Amino acid sequence: MTSPDLAQTRAQVHHGSVEALRRRPVVLGLVGLLTLVVAVVAGVALGTVGIPLGETVAILAHRMGLDVEQTWAGSSETIVVTLRLPRVLTALVVGLGLSVAGVTFQGLLRNPLADPYIIGTASGAALGAAIGVLLPIQLHWLGLGLTNILAFVGALAAVSVVYRVAGGGGRSTMTSILLTGYAVGSMLAAGLSLAMYLSGAQLRQIFFYLMGSLHSSDWQSLAVGLPVIAVGSLLILARARSLNGLLLGDDTALHLGVDVRRERAILLALASLVTAAAVGLAGLIGFVGLVVPHVVRLVVGPNARLVLPLSAIWGGTFLVVADLAARLVGELPVGILTAMIGAPIFVALLRRYRAGYQL
Repeated sequence: MTSPDLAQTRAQVHHGSVEALRRRPVVLGLVGLLTLVVAVVAGVALGTVGIPLGETVAILAHRMGLDVEQTWAGSSETIVVTLRLPRVLTALVVGLGLSVAGVTFQGLLRNPLADPYIIGTASGAALGAAIGVLLPIQLHWLGLGLTNILAFVGALAAVSVVYRVAGGGGRSTMTSILLTGYAVGSMLAAGLSLAMYLSGAQLRQIFFYLMGSLHSSDWQSLAVGLPVIAVGSLLILARARSLNGLLLGDDTALHLGVDVRRERAILLALASLVTAAAVGLAGLIGFVGLVVPHVVRLVVGPNARLVLPLSAIWGGTFLVVADLAARLVGELPVGILTAMIGAPIFVALLRRYRAGYQL
């Protein structure tokens, strides 16, 4: 082969590689949306009482306002609409929120092993939930029980304390926030241990929340959590350019016109709010916000404009599938399934990180 022919062949290979890279996000997004639709329909159709797939689709179409002849039993519609659909949609929303928050924390910290609970959110939520279990009060507000309400409040309170002690998201470094989060999380964990010691017969309820579960999902709680997670996630997506700049380091971000202190504080607050809403709905579900963003990043690269929406799609899909599997094997807490899947992947990520992998 002559030199011109060789150069032309190399150029064609390079062009083909570039085109393949450009198609990756589109393919991943389309496959993710298709998988999500299938997972949602399967999650609604399958369970202790199986409902035929065609009947499930007809019920959903009827509820969406389409003209469908009603040939199904009323009990089937009750199971689909009242019991399963809000649970599946809650799994979708929680998985979406945790994945978006995970991308944000990993970008801000420039650490692929960061997760949404890294600055004390989990400890605050756990202690709040434990207090809610122990208090002899039956309270429901906006469809949420006392345990969920106090978990949400505890998560936000923990993050607020971390911000204040560290000097505020804009005036402090990420290192100081991380160290403060570790200290505050340790203190809250001690409080949780005391609550569990005093819980007696209620210990199982606390453990059930700590393992993460969607069994109590309903339309009222979804109506409260959905706006918080959706708006918070959209606001984070709107700041994808700032997140890309922060990913390159503070000095580079400043040269790109990013107000580092302001944008970091806003992104931290939004990610923490989304995480708090997620744990308020479903408890502590681990590994979703760690594994999904990292896998997506391996496929499409570090660009937050791509990683954020794709992680949202696949995070929701992952949790819907995990919850379906948890139901089919005997109503296990979904956090157990996500841990069984996520822990081996976490080990693989850790090995890559030690080998010098960077975002």
